[in-house]
Amino acid sequence: MLGLGSVARKVFGTPNDRKVKSSRPLVEKINALEPEFEQLDDAGLIAKTEELRQRVAKGESLDDILPEAFANCREGARRALGLRAFDVQLLGGIFLHRGNIAEMKTGEGKTLVATFPAYLNALSGNGVHIVTVNDYLARRDAEWMGKVYAQLGLTTGVIYPQQPEEEKREAYAADVTYATNNELGFDYLRDNMKSELNQMMQRGHNYAIVDEVDSILIDEARTPLIISGPSQDRSELYRTIDTVIPLLKDEHYTLDEKTRNVTYTDDGNEFLEQHLLGAGILPEGQTLYDPESTTIVHHVNQGLRAHKLFTKDKDYIVRDREIVLIDEFTGRMMAGRRLSDGLHQAIEAKEGVDIQPENVTLASVTFQNYFRLYDKLSGMTGTALTEEEEFSEIYGLGVVEVPTNRPIARVDEHDAVYRTAREKYEAIVGEIKKAHENKQPVLVGTTSIEKSEFLSQMLQKENVPHNVLNARQHEQEAQIVADAGKPGAVTIATNMAGRGTDIQLGGNVDMKVMQALAADPDADPEELRSRVAAETQAEKEKVKEAGGLFVLATERHESRRIDNQLRGRSGRQGDPGRSAFFLSLEDDLMRIFGSERLENVLQKLGMQEGEAIVHPWVNKSLERAQAKVEGRNFDIRKQLLKFDDVQNEQRKVIFGQRREIMEAEDLAEIVQDMRHQVVDDLVDRHVPAKTYADQWDAEGLYVAVLENLGLDLPIKDWVEEDGVDDQVIRDRLYEKSDAFMGDKTDKFGAENMRQIEKQILLQTIDAKWREHLLTLEHLRSVVGFRGYAQRDPLNEYKNESFQLFESMLDSLREDVTQKLSQIRPLSEEEQQQMIARIQAQRAQVQAQAEPAPKPGEAEAEAAAPGFVEADPATWGNPGRNDPCPCGSGQKFKHCHGQIV
Repeated sequence: MLGLGSVARKVFGTPNDRKVKSSRPLVEKINALEPEFEQLDDAGLIAKTEELRQRVAKGESLDDILPEAFANCREGARRALGLRAFDVQLLGGIFLHRGNIAEMKTGEGKTLVATFPAYLNALSGNGVHIVTVNDYLARRDAEWMGKVYAQLGLTTGVIYPQQPEEEKREAYAADVTYATNNELGFDYLRDNMKSELNQMMQRGHNYAIVDEVDSILIDEARTPLIISGPSQDRSELYRTIDTVIPLLKDEHYTLDEKTRNVTYTDDGNEFLEQHLLGAGILPEGQTLYDPESTTIVHHVNQGLRAHKLFTKDKDYIVRDREIVLIDEFTGRMMAGRRLSDGLHQAIEAKEGVDIQPENVTLASVTFQNYFRLYDKLSGMTGTALTEEEEFSEIYGLGVVEVPTNRPIARVDEHDAVYRTAREKYEAIVGEIKKAHENKQPVLVGTTSIEKSEFLSQMLQKENVPHNVLNARQHEQEAQIVADAGKPGAVTIATNMAGRGTDIQLGGNVDMKVMQALAADPDADPEELRSRVAAETQAEKEKVKEAGGLFVLATERHESRRIDNQLRGRSGRQGDPGRSAFFLSLEDDLMRIFGSERLENVLQKLGMQEGEAIVHPWVNKSLERAQAKVEGRNFDIRKQLLKFDDVQNEQRKVIFGQRREIMEAEDLAEIVQDMRHQVVDDLVDRHVPAKTYADQWDAEGLYVAVLENLGLDLPIKDWVEEDGVDDQVIRDRLYEKSDAFMGDKTDKFGAENMRQIEKQILLQTIDAKWREHLLTLEHLRSVVGFRGYAQRDPLNEYKNESFQLFESMLDSLREDVTQKLSQIRPLSEEEQQQMIARIQAQRAQVQAQAEPAPKPGEAEAEAAAPGFVEADPATWGNPGRNDPCPCGSGQKFKHCHGQIV
């Protein structure tokens, strides 16, 4: 009997069906325009783009021009790539433009889908960012889809690591910019550490389309992006602690795999104390419970986590004597990414590689808060529905399931559960051999490098040829994936999320053509392509007869999405396919999340060696376990976000203030307000209002004014005058300090003084913000304990961080006022010393960086006529950003115009 919900869905359709149905008329409008756009020549397509741009500039909405823009884009893609978008691809583009996540199955052409909303939104002139999961995809998609945008008269850019600044600036200025989430986040932080507007790269956050949106906005959202600088070297401490950890026995610590947490027992603490005293790390008479031992306890805890929670070849690999982390979701190496709080150093000590110094945070942001900066956000993935609640709650994004172009013909089998891992792997090898002999390609999914290599060894013993795709084979990734659909191919992969290359039955024609051309460069490309296409088609038919791609998973992942991503590799574009999961009671998920009951059932059934239980109930119970883990991970991310939201409000204020300072031509008013506020604070402190003169601290005020304002004033005499109150003193200090700074401005020159004020303001803000971030980190690490006192840690964090922020702003005003009061023009002797120092530095840099000029070769740039190194009067009056008249090629402000 059908439930009420099922009956209602049959009558009214699901909300998803209604969204799809309501958008169909728009697709029909686009299709109706197709003949008109086919008649346009190439110049006509570009002219159409210009016309649409003009209409948007005059106030027409993007929704109004959508049918024409999509029709133009479809025709541009057909001419540039030979690809005509299907109706379902247009539907996907419409949902993306409306700020949704479009769930589209693997092989449905998401890369092309993104061009439609990107083109439409780029017409506003504010730029569009298309976000990918790795640099390879960013470059590939920018080059591939860039042809479509060029056909339509738009520019395309790509952002990648270690990119030259000028090239990066051009890429951000392009109409459509492809980049990874990491580079976008880091550039945002770097921009907000710059000291001049023209050094900033990003030009705002208009619209972003996030590819593999679940991977970027959910899986990677647990880790904030951090720009850090080195702090003191503690490598010996890590090495010494690392000699103690391996001596621990099981009774010295408790390990909770569910929460990935490990702590010392009382016995463990005693054991540690003895060994740390013996090693000289813990001073005589001091215990681990003393406040002075906080740093040691922290490092000892990190040492324990490094040994018990982080496994080589699963969580990291050792490459060129460096620890390289592995992304648990994609199985890729994360070069340059480091764990914070000394954990990375503890792993380096464990593996005996060089220990890099710890870092202090200079700036940080979470992906959640970075992507919420965009005016409009959308995303694409094959698997989003399981995380619909999180997308809606955190990002305000709806999820729309876009129908496939052809019905899915894949057969998804029930999970097979074995008693032991050995039995499971033997069954897997048997299945692979059978499929290989039938010429059916097999994609085998594993959860770690270690397991993929273990299975590889088993297949080698059975003489089954195969490819392994994990973090170690990162460079050959596209080739391995492209070959995975050939008849009888066996491919073992750690994770298939965001691989970017489709597994096509029979093999990938483009890849085969590229290989053939590399082997024989003189071959005719057209003739070669038609021959390769014919061969591939024949092989595709063989694979179809064998049952299509067989996806065989060796374990369930913590997240249903990752399993679905793997499954989705089979059965693309209506191809036949098959998927099966082989599990054992020794798998991590089964072991951690209640395999006892299942084991009892298996024992009662009296299962034989090598026999498996296959039943829909098993699938249901496993999905419930996965849903529990997903729920817990969502709670962790939500909690992380609540704390980061507090910091984010402060980050916006500071970054906004920095930008205002950089945009301002004249900061004299801001600086004066700060100075007057400092005066108010000093007077309030030493000469409180509505008090008698004998209660005033004239001596203290004199010292504070001398220290903070640089003024030696007869304050004691003022206090003794008749009729003087706190307001009179305040007004006199305003007047004297303003006159003092006005005199300085005359000596330096107004333009120089403005630049000095700007640089001092920015430098002080940056230094104070760094200190504040460190204080917030420390507050965050201890505030959790307030829960024991029945106080909400989040509220405590909000209140205290707000107080800390206020006191930071107070000290900022004092620091800026103090620094400005202390600056003075250089004496002639100091100028000579500075010039000598600059010359020495330049000579050193040139000796290191440039080859010696050949005899008779002229210098690159001559000094300005009449320029005399020792006489500033001959330097002319260059602007701070003009080339230095000495001919060094540097800006004046970085050379002879330095302010010391």
